[in-house]
Amino acid sequence: MKALVVLAIAASSLTLSSCSTLPRASVQQDQFFANLTALCGQRFEGKVMTTDAADADFRAQRLLMHVRDCSAEEIRIPFSVGEDRSRTWVITRSGSGLTLKHDHRDPQGRPDGLHWYGGDTRTAGTATRQEFPVDDFSIELFNAGDASVSTTNVWAVEVNPGESYVYELARPNRFLRVSFDLTMPVAQ
Repeated sequence: MKALVVLAIAASSLTLSSCSTLPRASVQQDQFFANLTALCGQRFEGKVMTTDAADADFRAQRLLMHVRDCSAEEIRIPFSVGEDRSRTWVITRSGSGLTLKHDHRDPQGRPDGLHWYGGDTRTAGTATRQEFPVDDFSIELFNAGDASVSTTNVWAVEVNPGESYVYELARPNRFLRVSFDLTMPVAQ
């Protein structure tokens, strides 16, 4: 009888401790973040890999990303399309994974248009690819900003060390993939 009571208490303790354990970033997400951190301070040119007519403007201009402002919790990656320097990708660690946000600013540095949209990882992903389905904040923002077509967005970022950095946007009837060559950092 005493053994049964001890077993019941042990089982209850395990159940309670597992309920209070918060999800945490996976080993794959830690490695992904480390792969991205290794690029800090460098700039890379990219090109649009998809053929959607909506991306003709991007294809016609110089695409440049600059991995900078790196800390243990956040990496900011300004993304220039020609002379337009309004975009920054922000990848942040959270207790349960990674978050990707899009920081859009006007030339004076003020938030511009649709700003701070993005999503959170829902799976462990891999050391080289993480996916970010649209979050609730962004769905509300898109609906309020007459961009409801974006409420099903899934963004992905790939870091293939020594090869490529890829940014991807996918939703029904829309697919954008931009690849940056990590073998040739550029000065400007």
